[in-house]
Amino acid sequence: MGAAVALALSSSSRLAADLVWAPDSGWKVEGGALAGLTGSQGTQALDLMNRARHDEDRGHKGSAISTYEKVAKKYPGSVYAPEALYRAGVLLEGRKQYYSAFTDFQSVLRRYPNTKRFNDVIGEQYRIASALLNGNHNRIWGWIPSFANRTKGIEYFEVILLNAPYSDYAPLALMDVARGFQYEKSLPDAIDALDRLVNTYPQSVLAPVAYLKLGDLHASLSDGPQYDQASTKEAMTYYEDYMILFPGDTNIPAAAAGVDKMKTILARSKIYIGDFYFFKRLNFAAARVFYNEAITAYPDSAPAQLARKRLADVDAKAAKFAVAPGTPKPKKRFWLF
Repeated sequence: MGAAVALALSSSSRLAADLVWAPDSGWKVEGGALAGLTGSQGTQALDLMNRARHDEDRGHKGSAISTYEKVAKKYPGSVYAPEALYRAGVLLEGRKQYYSAFTDFQSVLRRYPNTKRFNDVIGEQYRIASALLNGNHNRIWGWIPSFANRTKGIEYFEVILLNAPYSDYAPLALMDVARGFQYEKSLPDAIDALDRLVNTYPQSVLAPVAYLKLGDLHASLSDGPQYDQASTKEAMTYYEDYMILFPGDTNIPAAAAGVDKMKTILARSKIYIGDFYFFKRLNFAAARVFYNEAITAYPDSAPAQLARKRLADVDAKAAKFAVAPGTPKPKKRFWLF
């Protein structure tokens, strides 16, 4: 029982402790009684931290990174460890060793979730993911550039969403995920990311942009009036939702133009089907149904005007095929050869 109490006191002291750097005195623990280490171990850890910081300030980044990571590995339970991993990550990022930097930052969050550096770490991870998505090259050993890897950037944004789902970075990350999938021509995945944004973060300042982009992406998947209209209807829905939810937004004219285009395509698709039944099958009843649906889909449009003309043509042609009541059927004739 006494050991448990001592451990609890030790843990709370470490959590309360704050690590501060001063050029004249080096690293110093403030606000807490313990650094998580005692005796020679505490001295060795502090010496390593000071050596790493002096190397960092002199521009010896490789040596500083190595020493910081050594502190984190050798003294994981100390107050120095999260700061050492964070500083190593910053230096690695500066050398464009993005993969290693992201790994060190992730280690900070996984091992020390209550760290005061939480927001700083998420910000650094976001910058790394953005750099990779924008085509920056990871550098091996800090100087050999590897191939661009935008997919890795998308993967890192998803990690950020798991790390900080309620942070300001979360909707930004989803918008960037959508942008990455657009670049890779994977439009269904881009749509999924934007859909997650509008459903999970409807109050975000990015929600209006996401709705409009969803309309545009679905519209780009519409193959025209001769094909399936599922994407056309989805695009129209998102444009209309955007106009209802954000009536004062500056992009309302663009959304209205999108609705007009989608309604026109939808009305024309009804005419194509009506034409099939009218001209190919002489099925006047079915043709009327689809021409009327074209008018209903967009009453004041050019396709609606064409649909009304087609209805008149249907009526005229149907009249020719009609047989007056009581008219006797023509007698069959038999021919002998």
